[in-house]
Amino acid sequence: MSRLGKITRRTLLVGAAVVAGGVAFGYYQYRKPYPNPLDGETAENEATFNPWLKIASDNTITVIVPRAEMGQGVTTTLAALVAEELDIALDDIEVEHGPAAYAYYNEVMTEEGPFPFYDESFTANAMRGAMKVAAKFLGIQGTGGSTSTRDAFEKMRLAGATAREMLKAAAAGKFGADASILTTAGGSVTDPVSGQSATYGELALAAAGLPVPDVALRPRAEWKLLGRSQPRTDMRAKVTGAPVFGIDVALPDMLFGTVKMSPRLQARPKSADLSRAEAMPGVVKVVAIDTGYGHGFGVIAENTWAAFKAAEAIEVDWEDASYPADEAGIAARLNEALDRRDGGSLRDDGDVDTAFADAPAENVLSAEYRVPYLAHATMEPMNATAWLRDGKLDVWCGNQGPTLVRQFCAGAAGLEEEAVLVHTTMMGGGFGRRIELDAALYATHMAREAGGRPVKVTWTREEDTTHDVYRPAAAGRFRARLGADGLPVALDMNIATPSVLKSILGRTFPSISPMGPDRLLSEGAFDQPYSIANYRVTGTEAELTIPTGFWRSVGNSFNAFFHESFLDEVAHAGKVDPLDLRRKLMADYPVALAVVEKAAVMAGWGTPLPAGRARGMAFTISFGTWVAEVVQVAEVDGAIRIEKVFCAADLGTVLDPAIVKAQMMSGIVFGLSQAIGQEITFADGMVEQSNFHDYDALRINQCPEIEVELLENAPRMGGAGEPGTPPAAPALANAIFALTGKRIRALPLSKEVDFV
Repeated sequence: MSRLGKITRRTLLVGAAVVAGGVAFGYYQYRKPYPNPLDGETAENEATFNPWLKIASDNTITVIVPRAEMGQGVTTTLAALVAEELDIALDDIEVEHGPAAYAYYNEVMTEEGPFPFYDESFTANAMRGAMKVAAKFLGIQGTGGSTSTRDAFEKMRLAGATAREMLKAAAAGKFGADASILTTAGGSVTDPVSGQSATYGELALAAAGLPVPDVALRPRAEWKLLGRSQPRTDMRAKVTGAPVFGIDVALPDMLFGTVKMSPRLQARPKSADLSRAEAMPGVVKVVAIDTGYGHGFGVIAENTWAAFKAAEAIEVDWEDASYPADEAGIAARLNEALDRRDGGSLRDDGDVDTAFADAPAENVLSAEYRVPYLAHATMEPMNATAWLRDGKLDVWCGNQGPTLVRQFCAGAAGLEEEAVLVHTTMMGGGFGRRIELDAALYATHMAREAGGRPVKVTWTREEDTTHDVYRPAAAGRFRARLGADGLPVALDMNIATPSVLKSILGRTFPSISPMGPDRLLSEGAFDQPYSIANYRVTGTEAELTIPTGFWRSVGNSFNAFFHESFLDEVAHAGKVDPLDLRRKLMADYPVALAVVEKAAVMAGWGTPLPAGRARGMAFTISFGTWVAEVVQVAEVDGAIRIEKVFCAADLGTVLDPAIVKAQMMSGIVFGLSQAIGQEITFADGMVEQSNFHDYDALRINQCPEIEVELLENAPRMGGAGEPGTPPAAPALANAIFALTGKRIRALPLSKEVDFV
């Protein structure tokens, strides 16, 4: 049973504190960069050791999951980490989202080295060390980067194991027995000699006063839950329609609101007429909004519809955009960056310039690629509820960074962080969009003008689509020198795109400047396991101020399209089968080779298909996970039908196969959606798309059959939420080339071919 979303003021103040007569257990002793959020907050007969687990005297066992649930299954897998070591079933526990607390900072989210398959380089180790320091300094409690399970894997198992051994020690004192012979199962400790037994709840208070032991985690051979698919802890609430999402929040005497922000992103109003909006029935107030996210107006009303209609009635003359006003101007900025080529080269093997200097023209292959801006298009529109009264602020929202929400909303309300409570709900889609703070900040600004009443602020779909923080547009110029065997002896990749990192810091921490090369510019290209003697990948920042942010798989989402499509071109130009090309270039990386071989076997690569059908292949390692995909397409009445996708993924260690496969499928659908039709374009400085009618995702009738197989050869655990996305677009584009002979070098593909 899950109690996600039912976090009360007391629960948030106490953190993971339990009802009277309970105690919180677990892992916190070996590393304490921040205070335990439970210390000093326990009620009478309560005690705490750490933030991850609580046991009440009535034997209610609650696992605190400090990462956001947005459909990826984190509240199941993270809870299973504790349950495995505590010898209980998932049905025996309740799950709550952890409070906003620096103790829950995500180490793995910011420590990933730039080369996921090797870390020998000075750059990799220097970056890893710097980011770990930054993670501790900022204390970011974040859900993103496919890191939740990797970050929790040791911590939360230790939470369960420590509690188990302390409960056994308490039982040994109670039974007069040797703790080493006691057994645990189903929430009880039993003495097999005397037959005495006690529940965890009966032992909790006594166990709290015992020394915290050093414990050994159980080997994989003894796992009962981990490594097996488990029932989802969040499923019952979702299928029964429980109010678990941010948009479901309902509070007494609640007001409702919406926003009308500048259609030219970040531009200010030159003049505004609010009179019509203010005079409309149900409107309480229209307030100005001015944050690092943009400028505009918020409408507070007695119902959402009144707020929407009043927002439409606001008349504003906006300033011009600070970026090129149309697609031609944006393309020109990308070309300028490609011409400058003054960015960093995180991969520069051999001597690329010398390799091309004497290359015969017939041995050189060149191509240019482009991708557009993209929106996140979450199914649940952006929303947040804020309630400011008596010197305290409550914020309810689906978010991927509760400590950031607390910090910035405190500043907006003029409060100390300790006076702000963040209620993290489930969210109807995140994809990186809800690590942003705009919705919570706008709600806080409006709550300041609400006279002590709570305000639920809901964006229209149109406002959401036209005021996203977008996946950036990107362009690339690529060239390869082919050897006599058709394989590349030199590869030169020049990529230009705006800096996502600089955009994020500019609106949140403007005093912090990125240090060293920005790996997000070229990730998915520079960090791939191909052995080519002369191999250079350059990422140059394009000067575009359109707000950008983390989008599922970030730079990998477009660089994989560039890299794997161009490698497919190399293979065909050299008259080498795309699979054979990868076999030879990946020979030094057996983990990569294994997933490519597996996907090929799954798809029947090399076996003939009926006329009118073809296959395409792509590979990308991202977020520590090695993924190969084969897409099969068919021509139907002159249009393209995506029939099947075969995916092989290696995460090193798979904790819940069903959840991982679902995440791979989800990532594939996300990647195919961007490939076939999604784009954000600009005219007169304004986004042209507004809703699903002109910014659509893959529909169910278009969705192919998807088959996923999981391998566990990788030396390190990888993520699951994002790695399925990058190979999807290039595998599809390569399949279309194999079918039609048309090489499409720009997304969306629907500009060149029709899809059914």
